[in-house]
Amino acid sequence: MNDSAPTAMAQQVRRRWREREAPDGDFVVFADGSLIVMDLLRLQPPDRLDDPRAETWHWTEALRATEWSTDSWVEVHSALATHAHEGSLAWAGESAHHGSIGWVALTRDDEESTLEWLAVSSWSNPFHHVALDETTVTATSTAGRIWTFPRDAPQKVSITDDPAYPGRRR
Repeated sequence: MNDSAPTAMAQQVRRRWREREAPDGDFVVFADGSLIVMDLLRLQPPDRLDDPRAETWHWTEALRATEWSTDSWVEVHSALATHAHEGSLAWAGESAHHGSIGWVALTRDDEESTLEWLAVSSWSNPFHHVALDETTVTATSTAGRIWTFPRDAPQKVSITDDPAYPGRRR
């Protein structure tokens, strides 16, 4: 995308990020104004329904849009963790909009924290830890789920379990 002539949608996303707001729901929104709607699915093996540690989670892409609207934006002011790496900054936190929901963002490590992408999951617990390297943003929720976002394709996130429960990583 040409940064000197951003689309109206890109301008809105950038303005909302500066105001620390994100679309309400389960989304990955990009600085160019495009959006991917995601569904967080909880799966449980049928023989372990009484054990919440037996749950597995999968965040899957539902649809993509370059022009979109939302009736509601949520605040993403509460950054609980950040991590800088070679000119980029990963953020993780919570929004108290509908209870306590989690969000993760990747920005440039500049004065404006210029947004690259922002993922919000209204079904996730808040994220209290984040790590960043050349290829991934890894965020840990307060429920112990580890979300590993590829930097260049955050919609391809994988969700694994807390390593405190050995042998359960998926």
